[in-house]
Amino acid sequence: MSYVNNLRMFIRVFELGSMSAAARDQRTSPAVASARIAELEKHLAVRLFNRTTRSLQPTENGRIFYEGAQRVLDAIEEAEAEVAQVAHNPRGTVFVAAPLGIGRRLIAPHVPAFKDAYPLIDVRLRLSDRKIDLVSEGLDLAFHLGQLEDSTLKVRQVAECPRVLCASPAYVLARGMPEDGDALLRDKHDCLNLRFPGATEFRWHLVTPSGPQRYEISGPFESDDGDVLTAWALDGRGVVMKPIFEVADYLRSGALVPVATKTPPTATQLSCLTQHRRLRDPKIRLFTDFIITRVRADMATAVENLKY
Repeated sequence: MSYVNNLRMFIRVFELGSMSAAARDQRTSPAVASARIAELEKHLAVRLFNRTTRSLQPTENGRIFYEGAQRVLDAIEEAEAEVAQVAHNPRGTVFVAAPLGIGRRLIAPHVPAFKDAYPLIDVRLRLSDRKIDLVSEGLDLAFHLGQLEDSTLKVRQVAECPRVLCASPAYVLARGMPEDGDALLRDKHDCLNLRFPGATEFRWHLVTPSGPQRYEISGPFESDDGDVLTAWALDGRGVVMKPIFEVADYLRSGALVPVATKTPPTATQLSCLTQHRRLRDPKIRLFTDFIITRVRADMATAVENLKY
């Protein structure tokens, strides 16, 4: 398998543009990564990368070899998947990404049960509210909350997520109860916005009597962590827009109350994204089916049981 491992390392170095980043991705040292690339170059009798102290760039031969190496690795992984499927003994590691709120509340709780059901499959779960690139980050699948951009990835719809605008009773007492989106702007309410590097918009999409409209909200706080926004809302710092399942407990207890109820937020969509070449891998299909079934049930229960 040493040649296959060399191919895997080459592909990750090419995609990440860094020997050290590829080494971390493959859970090894930069020295091992460099040695594997050197073995490939010796075998091929060509240079695959131009190296300086500050940069690493693929040569023309490296670019040509990348396309072929990717096809070879895809074929090997597909063959291994077919053998595992025939043997009814799936094994390996599934690399998964999800937004923080989704991951903590809906996915992570079911991972141990999946491991119990399939003990030969390991799960690596990465949680972040930032934008995820499956290919460059070496992920098998990612859960995505919100509108999807055009993509070559396979998209599987998981569930529709109703959302709510809410704030703490203390905030409402101090600033008043906004009836709709217009009141949010007119009375200059503090709106807590989810914003990550690269995001450019400060807009909430609300349903009005004349249809969905965009509201240019503002406020003194923003974060790329949705749970931080919830904590600030609980502390009376402003109005937050959240998927109902994330704040259902707080709404039931009265720690948060719905606001601007005449113009509720548009629902958002939870999707699962997978690279097309991974679809035939039984461990990925098993994990996806297992988690999606339980996520749908959890979300339905959260919305059904909410009484406020």
